[in-house]
Amino acid sequence: MTFWKQFFGRPLSRYAAADQRLPNIQALPILASDALSSVAYATEAALGVLVLGGSAALGLSVPITLAIIVLIAIVVLSYRQAIAAYPDGGGSYVVVRENLGRNVGLIAAAALLIDYTLTAAVSLMAGTQAISSLLPELRQHEVSFALLLLALVGWANLRGLKEAGRVFSIPTYAFVVMVVVLTVAGLKDLTFSHGFVPDPPPMVQAIEPLGLFLILRAFSSGCSAMTGIEAIANGVQVFREPAPRNARKTLLVMGILLSAMFFAISGLGFMYGVAPSADLTVIAQIGTRVFGPNSVLLWVMQISTLLILVLAANTAFSGFPRLAAMLADDQCLPRQMRWVGDRLVHQNGIGVLLGVTALIVVICRGNTTVAVNLYALGVFTAFTLSQAGLVKRWWQLHGNGWRGRLLMNALGAVATFVVLVVIVVSKFDEGAWTVVIAIPLLIWALTSIRERYRSLYAAMALPAGFVLPPREPHSPLLGNRCVVWMPLMAKPAMEAVRYACNIADQVVAVAVLERPEREEAIQQQWKQLVGEGPTAPQLVLLQSPYSSLIDPFCQYVMEQEHAAPQGVSITVVMPVSIPRDRFDKLLLNQRANVLYEALADDRSRVFSVVRSFIA
Repeated sequence: MTFWKQFFGRPLSRYAAADQRLPNIQALPILASDALSSVAYATEAALGVLVLGGSAALGLSVPITLAIIVLIAIVVLSYRQAIAAYPDGGGSYVVVRENLGRNVGLIAAAALLIDYTLTAAVSLMAGTQAISSLLPELRQHEVSFALLLLALVGWANLRGLKEAGRVFSIPTYAFVVMVVVLTVAGLKDLTFSHGFVPDPPPMVQAIEPLGLFLILRAFSSGCSAMTGIEAIANGVQVFREPAPRNARKTLLVMGILLSAMFFAISGLGFMYGVAPSADLTVIAQIGTRVFGPNSVLLWVMQISTLLILVLAANTAFSGFPRLAAMLADDQCLPRQMRWVGDRLVHQNGIGVLLGVTALIVVICRGNTTVAVNLYALGVFTAFTLSQAGLVKRWWQLHGNGWRGRLLMNALGAVATFVVLVVIVVSKFDEGAWTVVIAIPLLIWALTSIRERYRSLYAAMALPAGFVLPPREPHSPLLGNRCVVWMPLMAKPAMEAVRYACNIADQVVAVAVLERPEREEAIQQQWKQLVGEGPTAPQLVLLQSPYSSLIDPFCQYVMEQEHAAPQGVSITVVMPVSIPRDRFDKLLLNQRANVLYEALADDRSRVFSVVRSFIA
């Protein structure tokens, strides 16, 4: 076994995809770690704003938490309706695209792409801060430590879904257990030693007046607790059958756990008079009061907090590649974003997310303050649009219980839209303006790629009624066979077949099927294009047991070379589209380039590259 196969794992068969589906107990930590881990910093984010109004303002953290819990309940119930409507996994992009139109769907997609990258960065940086609360000497190395953790999460995801489930289950449940232990120990202390009289927080002079605007800012910061809620609706295909039913159950469990944990942290913080500190996180301060400053339980809690915050980045690694693959299917991102790697994951999407997240960590210098203020904006944009899309769906389809579902999603749409407006207004000067600008720019990029793909495919399309001219047999024989790579039935490929017919006695066009169910349709199309007869080029359709479409073609070429009679040469003919713009090279020919490198690296071969210029 090569080093890379040992490092990332053996290739998995396409037919093993069903085996990669997970039971609820493993799917929960993969898809809910982001939402559950947010309780480690959501209370702190709200307190960080309230403290600007002085010590007396900190007591508002509990009412704000209760308001956010109501919002969590609305959104969870709304997304249960989304799973019912899209049992194969929808998420905001699919819901909005199918109900409000493709262009509006791109708004949701852009918001989610930004949110996923910020989610990964915030989770890793917050995890680093959790451990640096115990080890102050680590603070000067927070960026390096966060990047190391990012690499580990990326490696686990590149090894495949089931591997990630095994790795992430224990730390997630350990964090939940430690929050329960913290809550029980805190209630015991409050009952028998402390008394249910809140401690006064440290005296802090007010910097801003305590008014509605400050409260709304604190509320919007605390809404970072809601990030990741839609991940389960996005990832229905992760669950074992019956997947929709299991996803709905898991979503409800996640909502209950999130609400209970969030209220416990905020309530204990209020009772113990905790205020934001540059040296200790809020949860670390509560743990110090409840467990003692140097207790084993404090260390266990902080380490479990670190681990779940690191693993929370996995929600982004689960959602970003899938969303990027859907956008690539819709021709809004380069096609290679939909390629599935040997471990049945979208490895190119994971690679892009690794690079962008690393850049955010470096820019923010390991500090979550700016990033937390930004990534709730994308979340609530997607929330609002998806709920509005479902309202339209229920209104048009009706069906059993449609009125109740419509009202539930309408309530969710209104509630999340109000929060979205609050976030934009209250956080605009704190960095939200960057997301307000970034979303339209990203939409423009997605739209530009889609329009360019349309132009390229239109230029490569075969003219109506196209038929390859009949091929005359060569006399004398040329002693040459051609194997033509057929990426799709388009003008460049047919020009390569035409060229091969002029230089070879036998021409075989080879296509590797991504979707076996299309075999008959492709055979019929081929007969219409080239006709039938002993001299007509043949079409060979190969199945790929693994994700790679390159390996079956390379194997076929080697088999033909081995079986060829003495004196007969094999020429590999490769169609290559030559676009007008340099940027278009990212959109076309990528698989052809990989194929050429794979064949050229094996042994000496004869290649013919047929270049087709397109507008």
